[in-house]
This record gives sequence, structure tokens and C-alpha cells, in this order.
Amino acid sequence: MSIETVVLAVGSEDEKRTERLAEEIIALAGPADAEVVLTHVFGEEEFDETRTKLGFDPDGENSTPDAVAERHRTTRDLSKALSAAGVRHSIRGAVGDLADEVVETAEGVKADRVVVGGRRRSPTGKAVFGSAAQEVMLSAPCPVTFVRETAS
Repeated sequence: MSIETVVLAVGSEDEKRTERLAEEIIALAGPADAEVVLTHVFGEEEFDETRTKLGFDPDGENSTPDAVAERHRTTRDLSKALSAAGVRHSIRGAVGDLADEVVETAEGVKADRVVVGGRRRSPTGKAVFGSAAQEVMLSAPCPVTFVRETAS
């Protein structure tokens, strides 16, 4: 099975693991010459705050999740790393639940792989607080690669 399209899930916590995510996605997508769809998912409140912080007019036509994602630091850093490595990619923004939006994007682009980052959690922590990464792994229409945050 060849890998043609990879969805890279980007959320609010991923600023801490940008370099690690970039390394993994380049190692996966580069040799396969796969297209990477950077999918930055914002919570409602986070989207409004980020849009304001970046100077977007909330009522303006260009105040879309895609436009905000393109200017968000984490997504820009990932995009620069992918460009430097010669990896084809696009950026999508979404507002809502990370797991739901990532799975929906993966289905929509017929992804061959999803890459999602996260931190190490105990089984109790996952049960009590949930895990978007775990939900993606259980619901995605294709294999999922989990990139764990390294200890600092």
C-alpha cells in the first residue's frame, strides 16, 4: 500500500512538539512523495482569541479557519520545515473537536495515514480527561501514527 496523502493533526498543545512532528512527517511523507494536509483544529474560544491576536476582523471575509491556521505560529513553523524538506503540503483550519475534525478531514481527502501528536498519559488520565489522539486512533479511516512529546 502506497502512501499518497497524510493528514497531520495540529492542535493547541502542539506548539511544544513542532520540531518532533516535523521530523516524523518528513520521514514518512518525504520518501513516499506524499501530500501532507496540515489540519489545525481550534476550539471555539481559542479560534476567537487567535483570530483577534492575529489582527483578523471577526466579520471580515478573510477571517476563516483556513486563513487563521495559515498565520498561526505552529502551523507556519511546520509549513516552513516541510517546504525546506521539499514535502508538498496544504493547510486547512477547522473549528470544533480535534478528533472529529481530523477524522472528517482524513475521510474527505481519502488519507492513507494520519499523524497526531500527544503526551504520555496514564490509563487513568485518559479515562478521566479523555484523549483526542486516542479518539483519532480509534475512529480514523486509515492507520494513525502517534508522535509522543519527548521529555524536556
